[in-house]
Amino acid sequence: MYEINFCEPTHIYFIGIGGISMSGLAEILLQEGFRISGSDIHRSSLTEQLESQGATIYYGQRASNIENDVSVVIYTAAIHPDNPEYKEAERRNIAMLTRAQLLGQLMKNYKTSIGISGTHGKTTTTSLLTQVLLETDLDPTISVGGIMPAIGGNIRVGSNKVFVTEACEYTNSFLSFFPNMEIVLNIEEDHLDFFKDIQDIRHSFHKYMQLLPAHGILVINSDIQDLDELISDLSCQIITFGSNSEFSDYSARNITFNQSACASYTVVHKKEDGSLEDLGRIELSIPGMHNVSNSLSVIALARELGLSMETIARGLHKFTGTNRRFEKKGERNGVTIIDDYAHHPQEITATLNTAQNYPHREIWCVFQPHTYTRTFSLMDDFAKALSLADHVVLADIYAARETNTLGISSKDLQKKLLDLGTDAYYFPSFEEIQKFLLKNCINGDLLITMGAGDIVIIGENLLKQ
Repeated sequence: MYEINFCEPTHIYFIGIGGISMSGLAEILLQEGFRISGSDIHRSSLTEQLESQGATIYYGQRASNIENDVSVVIYTAAIHPDNPEYKEAERRNIAMLTRAQLLGQLMKNYKTSIGISGTHGKTTTTSLLTQVLLETDLDPTISVGGIMPAIGGNIRVGSNKVFVTEACEYTNSFLSFFPNMEIVLNIEEDHLDFFKDIQDIRHSFHKYMQLLPAHGILVINSDIQDLDELISDLSCQIITFGSNSEFSDYSARNITFNQSACASYTVVHKKEDGSLEDLGRIELSIPGMHNVSNSLSVIALARELGLSMETIARGLHKFTGTNRRFEKKGERNGVTIIDDYAHHPQEITATLNTAQNYPHREIWCVFQPHTYTRTFSLMDDFAKALSLADHVVLADIYAARETNTLGISSKDLQKKLLDLGTDAYYFPSFEEIQKFLLKNCINGDLLITMGAGDIVIIGENLLKQ
């Protein structure tokens, strides 16, 4: 595999440079003195940001975009061998690396490299940890899968002391990484267009944990099913967090919620002799019980970095969220409009449970399923999770990288919901959904647009009317 020499910057080309992760990596390399060019289908704020920093961006993907002095081409799983730029790089025998392989090589340049993994919660937890680290003089370099206001985007280029990144399991990307500290938040069924089943997913996470050296540190959720099976052969230090203080090194008690559904709790640490130590009170500024769990993982890892509880608590309290994570978009005629990225049954459950603690008359969930395989494989789980809302409005399935070979549609999910006794509707266009909501949502209702596609547009359009 081609190895980038970070002491001798060259010309690197990105196919699909406008993606949230690809743009972040390109920005890091720009700061390291590399010449960066790349392509994307559409102009965006991310591509414009890169252009302002000196990158050359082509809109439209053509073989001619790849200049003669390009030393290596970076691509993602979304790029197929018939892509004209991919084919041109192969024809000219230009070295090629996946996004994950590049990220792995970057991690080697830092004294402490932290990978944050899990089926869900990665972006929020990475952002929580980032906010805590910003309270210190560690000057971290950050790559996060969402827009974080505190760093003005999805990337922060700091010193070579600490590197923090999300570690995604899809296509086994995280197996190309070189972390010496890891957080594993949860392991659930997902990405079944790639993994065979939950055991295949667990096997992949186990291999990821095995990447840690003997001096490395694993912070892992003790609520993960059959945890011992995953960690019994690891040589690294293992620290647990979870809902039960008996089985966890870090847990929470005396949990309360404010009127915005944000939790406060007392951190409990189980010492080596088994006694419980009260580490103080934490006040979160992001809603939901699931974020209590996410924040516990950050506390555990931050203490291993030598940070004080005062610093950790201050950072956690300052974090107010990233885009599309229970993000309040505004109010219209007394209806509060929230947007959330949830696209997995566990995430939907967490978001709708959070909504129960938020001021509301009735909860309307406008859901856009994400990928045909996920919808087909987890249909019953989706219906059960969505039934936590008073009313569900379904949009067409967002295809993303797939074609509909399964003959499935949102109407199938609507039928499941109706069978459960949930008030459920389906409309084939956003325009029809918007008209329906304008007619039926009333003062005091909470409207949540939900999904990993472009469903956010509906709430934004409603606020303009």
